[in-house]
Amino acid sequence: MSKTRRARYTVDFKLEAVRLVRAGQSVMAVAATLDVPTRSISNWVKAEQEGKLGGAGAMPVSAEQMELSRLRAEVARLTMERDILIKAWVGSMDRCTAPRTRARRSTSR
Repeated sequence: MSKTRRARYTVDFKLEAVRLVRAGQSVMAVAATLDVPTRSISNWVKAEQEGKLGGAGAMPVSAEQMELSRLRAEVARLTMERDILIKAWVGSMDRCTAPRTRARRSTSR
């Protein structure tokens, strides 16, 4: 049986994740986008608030990796917005196509 290797993240990577959370994205969305456990993101946000955020530091994150991370976050946000709009549109179409009952006219004269 082999040991699983623990992931190590650079300070820049952690700061980018914290920045995405502070920009308004949920911790779960950022975690899914960056493929990092949600608890790790929460810990990073807390550590950054306390000024104790550290990291592996061995390999700095390149500009391309930062851009890729930003684009993944944007795709996740746009996908969520699209899904909300589709659900709203389907809901409005259901109301439009629902069978209507006609009011009966009174036959008394």
